[in-house]
Amino acid sequence: MRRIVLASAATVSGIVLLLSLKPDSDPAGAAASAVPPQSSVQGGAQAAGTGSFTGDVQQTQYGPVQVRLTVAGGKITVAEAVQQPKGGQSDQINGNAVPKLNQAVVAAQSAQIDAVSGATFTSEGYKKSLQSAIDKMKASAGSAQGSGAGAAAQVSGTFTGDAEETQYGVVQVRITVQNNKITKSEAVQAPKGGRSDQITADAVPKLGQAVVAAQSPNVDMVSGATYTSTGYKKSLQSAIDKANASASQQGSGSQGSDSSQGSGSSQGSGSASGSGSQGAGSAQASGTFTGSVVQTQYGPVQVRVTVAGGKITKAEAVQQPKGGMSDQINGEAVPKLNQAAVASGDGDIDAVSGATYTSGGYKKSLQSALDQAGG
Repeated sequence: MRRIVLASAATVSGIVLLLSLKPDSDPAGAAASAVPPQSSVQGGAQAAGTGSFTGDVQQTQYGPVQVRLTVAGGKITVAEAVQQPKGGQSDQINGNAVPKLNQAVVAAQSAQIDAVSGATFTSEGYKKSLQSAIDKMKASAGSAQGSGAGAAAQVSGTFTGDAEETQYGVVQVRITVQNNKITKSEAVQAPKGGRSDQITADAVPKLGQAVVAAQSPNVDMVSGATYTSTGYKKSLQSAIDKANASASQQGSGSQGSDSSQGSGSSQGSGSASGSGSQGAGSAQASGTFTGSVVQTQYGPVQVRVTVAGGKITKAEAVQQPKGGMSDQINGEAVPKLNQAAVASGDGDIDAVSGATYTSGGYKKSLQSALDQAGG
């Protein structure tokens, strides 16, 4: 059985720092320009509890809710729902409720906020996802404080953002990072068919070039491709969030002590326990890691894995196609996929006969969860 291994790294102070790639809280417009990553390294340690922290997806009766926080110096400056129930009455209800919840979080600086009347399910899902985002923020701050003042962790790897639904199709971005610098940004999914082919072929390369040049999600929209640009920037931000999480894991594993372990509800915030000697040995991943949402022909699939000592102990689908025949097909297929993931210890599992689309989406989301765990 293969094991997931995280290489131990130097201390987390100054995590590049991709945290210096400031989140774009307004995807419809360009925000303030970001500080180049290397300037954070040269300038000293990154402030504890600074960056963007995305909570776990919470399923409600009317659809998923997911919250992202922007934090500066330990203070929540922006709260936003990156996923919320949509369609029918949900659009009206959440159009009113979500802004109120966002404002309440910034005012309270905690998850102790009141539910919005008439939006009970959204409010509960929002608060749960918010709490997991706060857990991740606290874990990051704890790692930074416990690491001392050493060399910055050098982050390298490929990080795939969440799939973002737009009016014309799905957009999903993958970035390649080398020594804390984005060297490549590409769309692994983009709107297709009809006019979308021409628009995407023109817009996506421009967006990729702009990201590498800016080292930030704060890039201009491409004229004539508003929906694609917005989806691109949102998915890009989630990819940067994952790179930041990777940096935190590397830093917390470098000392072999003071590794920050989140609460049971903090999904995706793993801890790395190292050997105690800097630069020697390897760290084993432990924690819960939630993969990217993968869109299939019959609906979204998203996988979450629980890892202990580098070993997958549990795999589950937090999203899967529903309704009609999908309920019967996935009621049989998903448990088999879960068992196969635990048995194999990696993403190389067989598709379940009769559930080709679900199996394909499951494997992609599983792999992205394992990427976060470092294997």
